[in-house]
Amino acid sequence: MAVRIARSLRDTFGIGPGARIVAGVSGGPDSMAMLHLLQASAVRDGSLVIAAHVNHGFRGTESDAEAALVRETAAAWGIPFELAEIDMPAYIEATGLNSQAASRERRYAFLRDVARRHGAKTIAIAHHADDQAETVLMRMLRGSGVTGLAGIPMRRAEEELELIRPLLRITKGELLAYNERHGVPFATDSSNAKTHYVRNAIRLEALPYLERYNPDLRAGLVRLAELASADDEYMEAEARRALAAGATRSGGGWRLDVRLVRGFHLALQRRMIKLILNGLAGPHAQARFEQVEEIVAILTAARPEVARVDIGGGLVLLREYGYAYIGPAPDAQAGYAYTVAELPARSERLEVAVPECGLVFRFSREAGICDPSPGSRWEAFFDEAELALPLAVRSRMPGDRMEPLGLNGSKKVQDILVDAKVPRSLRHLKPLLVDGDGRILWIPGLRRSRHAVPKPHSAAGAVIRVTCSESSHHTV
Repeated sequence: MAVRIARSLRDTFGIGPGARIVAGVSGGPDSMAMLHLLQASAVRDGSLVIAAHVNHGFRGTESDAEAALVRETAAAWGIPFELAEIDMPAYIEATGLNSQAASRERRYAFLRDVARRHGAKTIAIAHHADDQAETVLMRMLRGSGVTGLAGIPMRRAEEELELIRPLLRITKGELLAYNERHGVPFATDSSNAKTHYVRNAIRLEALPYLERYNPDLRAGLVRLAELASADDEYMEAEARRALAAGATRSGGGWRLDVRLVRGFHLALQRRMIKLILNGLAGPHAQARFEQVEEIVAILTAARPEVARVDIGGGLVLLREYGYAYIGPAPDAQAGYAYTVAELPARSERLEVAVPECGLVFRFSREAGICDPSPGSRWEAFFDEAELALPLAVRSRMPGDRMEPLGLNGSKKVQDILVDAKVPRSLRHLKPLLVDGDGRILWIPGLRRSRHAVPKPHSAAGAVIRVTCSESSHHTV
């Protein structure tokens, strides 16, 4: 087994000589076997193993005895030892988390801290093949998808560190036999016999019962996890490609091209939505199946073309003709404003980036008398003599009105945006160019006002040309 672990560290996890590895050690048979195996490999290649133990304080003297066992064994084997003693009942009461979630949160935080202090890049956890089988069966009973059936990952990033599970293909029986053969001491956690914990009930009751029908059930569940893991990895990559093709970031959320999304297979549609929801809700969030299905149904339905649905967590889905938006409610998002205090001198150019809408405003002077007709909807000319400084590039405000060129009178900016079929979810992002008197001069891509229009007799160098970059027009 020592050879298998050494080969796995090198070939599977890319861990070479001289590495530093933090081993999470509870004192049970699995983690003590892992500690012995890692130390045997470290002695051969000059690596350093650090034993890290958390005393959760749940079982009084039994927890203290486990901590003492790990400390004494680490000392006997010449391994650095780190201990965290945590009043978990108090932490659970303060946070409202259940005991398992609270323990996991504090345990992994401690392991990351130990790794940083010792300059380690790897944290080893002692999950084994039987743990994998239990996890897969639990998730099958819950009705998990392929991601859930992939079970416990062999490795994953944990912030700037990597968390590995070198025992994941080794059974509990093999580990117990290894401990007996090498005289590895270990403790037995009395709580593992309590079947009111679902995992314990799966291990002690469900698996033994099902093995009456398939004696190789555990191996079959581990095989299922490996097959599902490969499928899941491939589908995740495909979903990310689909997301890149059919969606763009917009206003703290995502804007989707409904036509493109409809063209994807249902499996990709679901995964795209999961990627969006999990990304918006946080790194440890998991989108609910019902939530994903509701969104997919709205996106792929022929009618209605316009819809607004609260999807929970402060997020909304807006379906607007050929596009949809998933993210924070637009009317709850803050506005923006960028001041242009002075206009550029001759031969200079001033740039104002507006990250909220992905556009860049560029201000420059025309060298001579110019044709005031713009070359595109993303360009406008203004007579400097009629501009009141400072100018500003800002988002829309309630009650905004504009006096469009060619129209006798004023019009609400909201009506201009509605007439142009700018989706509701993007209207708060649309930039307005405003002068110091509060006059709205230009809505790039849509309308300019009748104010400060250059005249044939405008002085040379007194005409200001304003353009918007065309790199991100699709976001506004």
